[in-house]
Amino acid sequence: MKYFVQPGSIVRQIWGDADVILLVFAGSAAEFALNRAVDWLFFTGKLPADPIARLFSTVRYAQEIVFAPEAQARQAIARMGAIHGGVEKKRGYEIPEWAYRNVLYMLIDYSERAYQTLHRPLTDAERDELYSTFRAVGAGMNVPDLPASYGDWKIDRLVHLNRDLTRSDYTDRLFQRYREQLGNWRYDLLRQVQGMLVPEQVRQPLGLPKKPALIHSIGLYKVLNTLGLRSAVQRILLPTEYLGQIRGLDR
Repeated sequence: MKYFVQPGSIVRQIWGDADVILLVFAGSAAEFALNRAVDWLFFTGKLPADPIARLFSTVRYAQEIVFAPEAQARQAIARMGAIHGGVEKKRGYEIPEWAYRNVLYMLIDYSERAYQTLHRPLTDAERDELYSTFRAVGAGMNVPDLPASYGDWKIDRLVHLNRDLTRSDYTDRLFQRYREQLGNWRYDLLRQVQGMLVPEQVRQPLGLPKKPALIHSIGLYKVLNTLGLRSAVQRILLPTEYLGQIRGLDR
């Protein structure tokens, strides 16, 4: 059977690991709050109403693409395009092309950063595979002007980081929702994780810790994971009502 992402791919390893996925979305939650197009998610109301539910719905789409046969994966990509088109129709104008690229670029960047944080750096071949997979997703959604290679993407990623991020009232409202959903000490932990993951263009305007204390705990987490204590760690770090959904992310 032909798959959109072949078995054994590094993309499957990344998007089949619940812990890596959570780091991807921790970093993305920080950066997207600064995005100049974040008002689009306030227009739908879904993200500010329930950020964690929004995370799981996004992951379900991503995993359907990564693990499904090619025809089913392409249907999922088409559905995502149709959903965005419906929002544009309701609002009366189109989401900017650069905003589509920004979201795609976030997922590529934090996929690599999260996997490196918890496991190891990607090889050059794996970076190329990660980028080509997400480039195909973007092409399926008719996102224009996508760089041809990982190297070209790195250059354009920097352009977007320097041009398209700004702190706004939306930024502060989103972080307030994160605090309300997570509680104070888990919210502080989220900011530690974000400070460990994000580039300087994201860290500085959000006031995230430059050298978070959590970075010294990554080695301990790996040891506990090896000893089979991963579920206990997740129970400590994550709201208990979401544990079942979080563990369901593992493939």
